[in-house]
Amino acid sequence: MSEHVFERKVRISRPAADVFAWHERPGAFERLAPPWQKVRVLAQQGGIRDGARVTLKTYLGPIAQTWEVEHGDYMAGRQFRDRQVRGPFAAWDHLHRIDPDGEDACILTDTIRYRLPLGPLGELGAGFAQRMLARVFAYRHRVTRADLESVNRPRRAGIGRVLITGASGLVGQALAARLTTAGCDVVKLVRREPRAPDEIAWDPQGGGVSWGNTAPFDAVVHLAGANIAGGRWTEARKRVILQSRIQGTTTLARALAALPPARRPQVVVGASAVGWYGDTGDGVARESDAVGQGFLAEVCRAWESALEPAEAAGIRTVAVRTGVVLTPAGGALARMLPAFRLGLGGRLGDGEQGMSWISPEDLTEVYCRVMSDGRLAGPVNAVAPGGVSNAEFTAVLGRVLGRPAVLPVPSVALRLTLGQLAEEALLASSRVEPRVLREAAFTFRHPQLENALRAVLGRGSES
Repeated sequence: MSEHVFERKVRISRPAADVFAWHERPGAFERLAPPWQKVRVLAQQGGIRDGARVTLKTYLGPIAQTWEVEHGDYMAGRQFRDRQVRGPFAAWDHLHRIDPDGEDACILTDTIRYRLPLGPLGELGAGFAQRMLARVFAYRHRVTRADLESVNRPRRAGIGRVLITGASGLVGQALAARLTTAGCDVVKLVRREPRAPDEIAWDPQGGGVSWGNTAPFDAVVHLAGANIAGGRWTEARKRVILQSRIQGTTTLARALAALPPARRPQVVVGASAVGWYGDTGDGVARESDAVGQGFLAEVCRAWESALEPAEAAGIRTVAVRTGVVLTPAGGALARMLPAFRLGLGGRLGDGEQGMSWISPEDLTEVYCRVMSDGRLAGPVNAVAPGGVSNAEFTAVLGRVLGRPAVLPVPSVALRLTLGQLAEEALLASSRVEPRVLREAAFTFRHPQLENALRAVLGRGSES
């Protein structure tokens, strides 16, 4: 069987010691996993030092495989290696090397030597394997460099310990990995008995938080809440959506306000949504605008108001009003992809309604920024500056996938199928400006839709 070699380099404007430390911290693997790949960590022991092992569950289409690698050749500040113990390749040897390039920069080189399975038959997939690795490591290197060169560094702003609710969700997982690789300690609020040192129990239905002897937190991020797009909005479902946000947020805010002043966090960041503004029509909404009309607006108003006990206790509070998060791992984009990949996608209704969106990387950076920047308080719109219409969005998605996007979904079909959910979440216009972030000179990694989609789907130059 032939041995194949893949190598990719990237220059990072940070000292080699900082880049190596980033790779050693918890969350590095999760941070580097491309959103278009379905990968789950089953076990992880020993970091990246010699003898440490990582066991993953990977998927090629519907086929699941277990992949176990062992680390070796550890040289502090310079390199580490992982070799496959068992998994999808006949052999796999991956050397991560970090070489100084002056005092304040370095070159990160990933060199992979591998053999494909199935002998001569497997060799037919050699070109696919090289293209797959090129996509993956283009993504990994871009994220590594952007994270390390980011000006949004919570530790530098005195944010060392962060408490997160909803840490098992898509945003929570990404934010936790971003923070831990930045050197922060992340603790998760869980609704069950804690199973690890980084967990604390709470009862969001009003039972409070079991603080115990835990050290104080510098920041608290509240993401927990029932899925808004989980199906047709029956009256029972609407009560669940609303109460999950009011009760959980109120419980947390009161628990924080009841702490002695010296133990209170510097900032509480609560999730919210651009649904606050209701249907914006042809106008553009800003943070100073009043709450709109409709169920989503009602939910957002109650959601943000529930933070008031923390604000009254003198804690800086921020409500992050998020648009559509572009990730194939879940949410709106994930539900659209199957049809669009088959060439069966198209605009919703007349397609004129505005869509405010944000890439997952930019959303984690927004959370890091609002935690770190003491000047920011109140509502912050977490949307990219390049808002588009639904017709523009679907056309760009089709182009990125190389598929036609010419089959519209009639408004009447959406209303019959999803009722009020379709009316407010799919057919209403959401044109929102990130004015607070602009005035704070926030730099978006993905300000344009096509670049954002190429990045999260691993397509083209932005992958």
